[in-house]
Amino acid sequence: MSKTFRPWKIEEPLLLPVTVADFVAESHLARFVLSVVRDEVELCKITCTYGSEFGQPPFNPIMMTALLLYAYCSGIYSSRRIAKACGERVDFMSIVGLDVPDFRTISDFRKRHLKALSELFKQVLLLCGKAGLVKLGHVAFDGTKVKANASKHKAMSYGRMAERATELEAEVAGWLSAAEAADAEEDKHYGRDKTGEELPDWVADKQRRAEKIRQAKAELEAETKAAAEAELKERAAAEAKREAEGRRQGGRKAAPPSPTPDAKAQKNFTDPESRIMKSKDGFVQAYNGQIAVDAEAQIIVAHDVTQSGSDCAQLLPMIDAVEANLGRRPAQASADAGYCSQDNLAGLEQRNIDAYVATGRARDAAAGAAKDNAVPESEKIGPPTRLEAMRAKIKAGGHDSPYRLRKQLPEPVFGQIKQARGFRQFLLRGIEKVRAEWALVCTAHNLCKLAQRWSLSTASRKAAGAT
Repeated sequence: MSKTFRPWKIEEPLLLPVTVADFVAESHLARFVLSVVRDEVELCKITCTYGSEFGQPPFNPIMMTALLLYAYCSGIYSSRRIAKACGERVDFMSIVGLDVPDFRTISDFRKRHLKALSELFKQVLLLCGKAGLVKLGHVAFDGTKVKANASKHKAMSYGRMAERATELEAEVAGWLSAAEAADAEEDKHYGRDKTGEELPDWVADKQRRAEKIRQAKAELEAETKAAAEAELKERAAAEAKREAEGRRQGGRKAAPPSPTPDAKAQKNFTDPESRIMKSKDGFVQAYNGQIAVDAEAQIIVAHDVTQSGSDCAQLLPMIDAVEANLGRRPAQASADAGYCSQDNLAGLEQRNIDAYVATGRARDAAAGAAKDNAVPESEKIGPPTRLEAMRAKIKAGGHDSPYRLRKQLPEPVFGQIKQARGFRQFLLRGIEKVRAEWALVCTAHNLCKLAQRWSLSTASRKAAGAT
């Protein structure tokens, strides 16, 4: 008995939908992103830059903005891959129509309007607030290492820089003297139109590399000197404050910072502003991406990128960034042990924030608590330090303490960004460009969360209408 199959109509002419928007369902993310960009977001900083009537008409900047944001929401970041998707995927066609922009056009648009695109984060965040996705009842802070667009093997230590530059210059000098000695012989090979003194490309390359090494060495020395001067000023200010308050610093006085770089200090030639950082994958050439996540719907309420592998100095600036974005501070805040310090805890107290900051890893925290309990109350001198008070507060909170949210909120967000949407390496180079790219990634995350709320509300309205 033969089986009857559905007709296979791959060669039958078809009538396309009335509009390209009909390529996707009404509840599709592409329609939502396009609607937000066209109706809810102010793009004057982008559109106002187009004034000349000369030349070929450019692509609509509103369409290009929607295309970039939707691509980031879909986990596609390369301009070539975005252009390819515009010609192959109906969801991208529903945004650009059937007029596919070249990958250079997409790349140039992103470079030209990078700062304005990064500022869309705040507008989308305010839309999330209007939708009820941001409460600021509790905000958790965390950081993650994201690989830079550079290889750690393209870095060189300060101690090796002077030695290698001298070697290269000596090598080039030897080649130059050999070339001068062989002028007569080279005239026979090259003819009268050339002198025989032209430098081969490989000689010029080594000369340029030696110059680049010298330049990187000078930059490293200047950065170290500036950091040492800043640290001396901070120490002097702290000492003056202690004297004004009538307090004295105990212990041995710290040695002044060295104005010369450590021999192991490194500089990368591909992206000099990136740093080698320790991550779960070992040591990588990376930047440190920071986020603050609201407990209501895992919305990112603040973000930043730093060149430091440590998170400690970022807690208070991130708290202030939340206030700058939304006009108010969170009622509660949690963070892991990387953010714990006396100054951070004092800053949280001054801002009247109920803080839950880990004082160490779980095993170390237990050891610290046991050590505190081993000391009789009668032998404890003075009030407990802020670290001891925080440790006691976390222990007293038990299993229901908001302390657990320090991992439950940021870690899923990092998983959605790095695993679900595949953002594991920056495409751009330089701290300012990387900050703008991270802002686009965070904006895409919030857009996806906002789209989920919109989809749920649409479905509930349809269900209510059916009943």
